[in-house]
Amino acid sequence: MDLVHQLANDYALKHSSQIDDLLSEVTQYTINNHPEAHMISGALQGNLLTMISKMIQPKYILEIGTFTGYSALCLAKGLQKGGVLHTIERRSSEADVAQRFFDKSLYKKQICLHVGDAKNVLKDLHMDWDLVFVDADKTGYVGYYEFLVETVKPGTWLIFDNVFFHGEVFKEPLTGKNAKAIDAFNKGIMDDPRVEQLMLTIRDGLTLLYKK
Repeated sequence: MDLVHQLANDYALKHSSQIDDLLSEVTQYTINNHPEAHMISGALQGNLLTMISKMIQPKYILEIGTFTGYSALCLAKGLQKGGVLHTIERRSSEADVAQRFFDKSLYKKQICLHVGDAKNVLKDLHMDWDLVFVDADKTGYVGYYEFLVETVKPGTWLIFDNVFFHGEVFKEPLTGKNAKAIDAFNKGIMDDPRVEQLMLTIRDGLTLLYKK
């Protein structure tokens, strides 16, 4: 399902800042070498993540789901001087790729990559997060959200990716465990008084949350 009209998408790309050489390299490598290249954030979403990060100017960023490193490189551009981005990737093959790109980045000393199950890694990360980006296993979204909303400080921003799950959440009846999990997540946070929420119709859907 095409979620965004192609002409609108192309027009938006044309009238937005162009990505830098390293992000272009990450994009091309992922397209050429990864069977799930569609998972990369891409130029428009990447620019949005950079803009949000620059507006917030976070000292500590948490990312759950590194993939090949594109989104982390975008988010890192808004870090305060001396700030750190911690990113967690379950699969060592993708983590190795991402680390190679991080090592080429101006922010290489500010990006800390953790390899393993996020549920376990998070237990040992005790930071006052300013910004959190979640783009990981969809069946884990509810669990990640509940853990985060209970542990982050008021004023923390959280972003969850793929809240449309390729348009499958629009279908009736829902089929597939991922679509059902994302739909449950979307409905679960809709009236949660602990946060303010905004669902954005960019790419595969992004939900922006503010912890009260």
